[in-house]
Amino acid sequence: METPYPIPISPTKTRIGWIGIGVMGAAMATRLLAAGYSVAIYARSPSKALDLQSKGASLVNSASELAQVSDIVFTMVGHPSDVRQNVLEKNGLLQGLNPGGVIVDTTSSHPALAREIFAAARAKGCWAVDAPVSGGDIGARDGKLAIFGGGDAGVVKWLSPLFEALGKVAYVGEAGCGQSCKIANQIAIGGNLMGLGEGLVFAERAGLDVKQFVEALRGGAAGSMAMELFGERMIERDFRPGGFAEYMVKDLGMGVDVVEEGEDVERLVVLPGAALAKQLFSAMVANGDGKFGTQGLISVVQRLNGKLLGCGCARVRRRHWR
Repeated sequence: METPYPIPISPTKTRIGWIGIGVMGAAMATRLLAAGYSVAIYARSPSKALDLQSKGASLVNSASELAQVSDIVFTMVGHPSDVRQNVLEKNGLLQGLNPGGVIVDTTSSHPALAREIFAAARAKGCWAVDAPVSGGDIGARDGKLAIFGGGDAGVVKWLSPLFEALGKVAYVGEAGCGQSCKIANQIAIGGNLMGLGEGLVFAERAGLDVKQFVEALRGGAAGSMAMELFGERMIERDFRPGGFAEYMVKDLGMGVDVVEEGEDVERLVVLPGAALAKQLFSAMVANGDGKFGTQGLISVVQRLNGKLLGCGCARVRRRHWR
């Protein structure tokens, strides 16, 4: 039972492979299992796959083996270097992927790498789509992720049954455009989180009830999805991660740092707000809070003001990480 592109996708026939079963990846793979798809997993730490195995997933021993038994393989890993290792290097996905097979990289990675993977896949008679996501752990759990699809428009449309189980896909252009869209998304959300955190710190210092403050903002221009997802978490000091703060440093860095070798320097833009946001998220990492969720950015603003709103970082760690 196989459905390589362009054979229509079907829960009873299409074989799904998955690499990356952290907070986001595990939730996304769970949704595909719940939708009736057969899912195989490659994990460097097999013990982390036990929960998904209990839900019906199978486990294989390498990325290339995963590709051999899959029509479509999703990756949701940490860094571009992880994507490269799992896809392009020895025993990687492209080594084992069958003709017509499709790689869908949902990692927040570099546009240049997405273009490289697309070209390598086409040279082998396969396809690749860069489809990074936004919406955090709640969006992954509830199937409400925003998905930015880059690559061949026909392949992205063909993948719609899978994307619909995960959220809502928007086709944004050729290979690499999905990643560029995600970087722009991170620039926007980074500034949003910075403003929300500063607003909360100011509101409390001014003597306001911060929960009433958030409720008051909901009806105005300052209301946002970031506030809905993270406002309460900031107030409650719930810094459990949907996405790690250290990954935001990586994502913003791809927007504000020097372009990769070989890229058109005209792609480089000056982004003072994103640069400041990266600096503040980097401060989180320097404070030992890189594994906190991005909503933990408020802790940096609090440190700068000499106060953690009644809760020290050590207490936050004990409360949420033991």
